[in-house]
Amino acid sequence: MAACKRIPKTIFSNIFSRSSTGYQSSSSFGPPSSLISRRGIASRLYVAGLSFYTTEKALLDAFSQYGQVVEANVLMDKVSSRSKGFGFITYASAEEAEKAISEMDGKTLHGRIITVELAKPRTKHTGGMPIARGPPEPPTEKQ
Repeated sequence: MAACKRIPKTIFSNIFSRSSTGYQSSSSFGPPSSLISRRGIASRLYVAGLSFYTTEKALLDAFSQYGQVVEANVLMDKVSSRSKGFGFITYASAEEAEKAISEMDGKTLHGRIITVELAKPRTKHTGGMPIARGPPEPPTEKQ
């Protein structure tokens, strides 16, 4: 019992606040979006050509008319805190994603023509040394 006293209350309460399905019983009605995309249930779209001033809410509003949007992300630059010009939309089904691609690809959003396509899976980066290590060394003549 002494071990339980050392556990912070937030961790201890999270253990007992889970529902019978194993998910937090907060205001969400289903599994978290990360779980949906890992299982392959959802379809993720890549949206390029966004305005620097496009927000996640604006992207969600523009794409929600084609189906149930699970998640909308606009990638932000860390230095300038502006959009990098692309983002991702996750739909609940592949049919809704295909409909959004056919309807939104080449359309104008906030004054910019956007490109919409299926997102490619992430590749694992090894984190090793980069291939280019500076300018090439001058050739040496052999004697």
